Amino acid sequence: MLNKWFEATPGNAGQGLAIVRIGVALIILMHPLHGYFHYADVAPGFGGYLSSLGYPMGGALAWLVLLLQTLCSVALIAGRAVVPACLGHIVIVSFGIVHFHRPHGWYVTGPGEHGMEWGFILLACLFGVLWGHWPRRQAVDTRPA
Repeated sequence: MLNKWFEATPGNAGQGLAIVRIGVALIILMHPLHGYFHYADVAPGFGGYLSSLGYPMGGALAWLVLLLQTLCSVALIAGRAVVPACLGHIVIVSFGIVHFHRPHGWYVTGPGEHGMEWGFILLACLFGVLWGHWPRRQAVDTRPA
């Protein structure tokens, strides 16, 4: 049995990918859920921050981000529209890295705070799930019948 652990061929790749898909969705879903329970802070807090970056209608944009995170997370948990859901999360996480986490450095904890390492882990997982669910062309048999 121990020798099987060192083989390169995954035996349950589909189930492993499902664990990553659902786990990432649940982690990201915590952000909009927190926003819904603290809705009075969304427009002035998150929306104000977006406005300070030069984005118009920061409050409305903040609510749009929360709704998009919710929809994309629910889609990933349900295993539906996985590719668009991953793309939606990739855009939001990337903007978060660029606008908030990058100025704080790499580390989330340890030598620094609020860094971008966790965002990169999320992106790696999202790109892995995206790649695993990307539609593949079916081989067409051109031989005469």
